[in-house]
Amino acid sequence: MLPRQVVKWILVFLVISPSLFPVSVSEVDSSYWSAKKRHMKKKVHDMFYHAYENYLTHAFPHDELKPLSKSFTDSLSELGNLKLEHLPQHYNGSALTLIESMSSLVIMGNNTEFERAVLWLSENLNFDVDARINLFECNIRVLGGLVSAHILATDSANRLVQGSYKNQLLTLAEDLGRRFLPAFDTPTGLPYAWINLKYGVMENETNETSTSGCGSLILEMGALSRLTGDPIYESAALRALRRLWSMRSSLNLLGTTLDVTTGEWIEYSSGIGAGVDSFYEYLFKAHILFGKEDFWRMFHSAYLAVQKYFRHGPWYHEADMRNGKATYWQLTSLQAFWPGLQVLVGDIAAANSSHREFVHVWKKFGVLPERYLLDHLMLHPTEKYYPLRPELAESTFYLYQATKDPWYLEVGESIVNSLNSYTKVDGGFASIRDVTTMQLEDHQHSFFLAETCKYLYLLFDDSFLVDRNYVFTTEGHPLPVLSSWHDRLPEAYIPSNWTFLPSEKQARRASAMTLQVCPAMSLDCGHGCQQVKSACHIPDARSDHRCFGDEECGVDATTCRRRTCSMAGYCGLWLFI
Repeated sequence: MLPRQVVKWILVFLVISPSLFPVSVSEVDSSYWSAKKRHMKKKVHDMFYHAYENYLTHAFPHDELKPLSKSFTDSLSELGNLKLEHLPQHYNGSALTLIESMSSLVIMGNNTEFERAVLWLSENLNFDVDARINLFECNIRVLGGLVSAHILATDSANRLVQGSYKNQLLTLAEDLGRRFLPAFDTPTGLPYAWINLKYGVMENETNETSTSGCGSLILEMGALSRLTGDPIYESAALRALRRLWSMRSSLNLLGTTLDVTTGEWIEYSSGIGAGVDSFYEYLFKAHILFGKEDFWRMFHSAYLAVQKYFRHGPWYHEADMRNGKATYWQLTSLQAFWPGLQVLVGDIAAANSSHREFVHVWKKFGVLPERYLLDHLMLHPTEKYYPLRPELAESTFYLYQATKDPWYLEVGESIVNSLNSYTKVDGGFASIRDVTTMQLEDHQHSFFLAETCKYLYLLFDDSFLVDRNYVFTTEGHPLPVLSSWHDRLPEAYIPSNWTFLPSEKQARRASAMTLQVCPAMSLDCGHGCQQVKSACHIPDARSDHRCFGDEECGVDATTCRRRTCSMAGYCGLWLFI
């Protein structure tokens, strides 16, 4: 034992002389979080393959796995209501979970399994079946999965064995896209929610659809048009989107359900959750992917209306589209995507505020319940389930990318631990029927592999995104941001609120939007390159924000407004005060 006085002086020496040691506190922290990310990456990797391999063993080639009974369900269509012996002749299933898993396989570096999946689908997948499917779900899951997988299969970084891939997935995607088109044959151009893959729209088909159902088709169908050169798919989706936008109220709000033949609203109350959520998401992401200013103008108006009429502190309630009055005060699990979308548009503070409330509810129950009544601070009496949804993991990933705050890594770790503790079973991962008892339900949704595991993996290892720019669809399928897919602006384009013509000699400053990169992603642009804060942010020319003219001011990160130079010589939003 050392004498007490010696120990005392050793401690003093350690406190006052940290510079004598080669490892700094920041380096220790960095080492700790790097090790933490490697550990959590491995845990998510194991989760994905536990779910994936059980699907292949017990459910493939059918749609989804039933992990408790180790059987399958064909959930994408009404075939799920038939017994095995009553399935159509030669029916092999749509292999939904396999399609949904393909981009996750690439992101996790398993190109061998990805190639096996591509070849199996190329030889076996067939859409000429008598099956009534939901247009929205089939679009985001199957069409989106095939289009994304085709792009990954032709990416030089994921090149398949030479000669083994000849655009078979794109051929399948185009076949499916053509089978969608009869759904758009309505007086309004708004598509039916349900369609038979073999016979088109059936007699006496329901006219009711949701805002998401007819307003969230543009990414997948637009990408299909760009890849095939046939504009018919994008045109159908765009016509429906524009008709839907024309139905907004004077407050720039939309309802939740509508009639596709009359173009009249059925449900006037709406929010940012089920039935509407991906409509907002696709307006902004379509602007990034295709560069159309129309998408930005629609999104900007809709976003401001949401913030004005739905937001209450960190929460978002529902309101009547006609007058903006609150209707239902409730949190739904699907709303958890919203902070992730806010990150993309640069509203980081609002995103963080809402995200923390979702995390609080998650920690309170162990998972995120489907519906929580804000006005009574209690669970909804019947919607107490958790079907392995990905939205909170998605927003956590985006917020970590934007801030690099390790707190979000801790949130991700909490999500992973809860999933392993409450939902992992011998046959995969089961949904939770009741979050108060953690009673399980015999269903492993395909989006668990397409989104939940993917976003958690990317949270801890984003190497897939290095030097690549992707937009993720609402089902988590990556689509590349390509200049060739963009509408071109005139060479001499000058925004209306500019009061000057930039000099040819002036160094060009750009936003994430114009550079087509994800916010806060590292840019490989040489020494001194700044990270982009948000989708629209352009930094001022000088770090101290001093200026001699408007041309030295950038674009504000949160409002996306052009900053101007004040009489005192400082950049700011002076024109809007």
